[in-house]
Amino acid sequence: LGAICCAAVDVELTAFDGSTPSHFIEMNDPVMGGQSTGTWTVNDQGKYGVMDGEVKDVPSLKAPGFVAVKCDDTFPDASATASGSVVMTVRSTTPEYTGFKLAIAAGTVSPSYSCRGGSTIPGSRGCFKAPFTVPAGDDFVEVRIPFSAFSDNWSPYTGDQIKTCKEDKDVCPTADALKTIKELQVMAEGHDGKVHLEIKSITASDESAVSFV
Repeated sequence: LGAICCAAVDVELTAFDGSTPSHFIEMNDPVMGGQSTGTWTVNDQGKYGVMDGEVKDVPSLKAPGFVAVKCDDTFPDASATASGSVVMTVRSTTPEYTGFKLAIAAGTVSPSYSCRGGSTIPGSRGCFKAPFTVPAGDDFVEVRIPFSAFSDNWSPYTGDQIKTCKEDKDVCPTADALKTIKELQVMAEGHDGKVHLEIKSITASDESAVSFV
């Protein structure tokens, strides 16, 4: 009989060394009449992506818009990490910015539709979003976001969660959903300001996963 042990499970979702999906595109709020600006570039030598821009108010809403990058692809099965976290290897020259968010479209038929609605319009479940911050410093660091910090019920205007996973387990990402991740989005939204974020990799990880040996 095999022995049961605990061992870390890491599922790399994206990186910029050619090993996993990494074709991101930039998008921002001018599609809804906003004035935010942004760019996305890849530093091939350093093997990291760079999101740079400025979030400004959308005049019609009189509220901050967004700058974002997204990657639509077939991602590895991350169901074994559902009790763990997402680990982003990042650095930023704007660590004071408070509107960084990560969205994961998983278990949904239409990731783009789900990531526009945040469960506030019919059929828009399955885009799980969580905020994150990046510490100041010149070196890349690991920022860990527990899956329990994600929710697929959030405001499409601010990105802020309406219901948290702690409040309602129905909005939490499940192992079944994480089998089929279809889109990743890294966003700066809901807060005005300049943003500069460098991303080396995004990995789903569970340090306490059970395995058989």
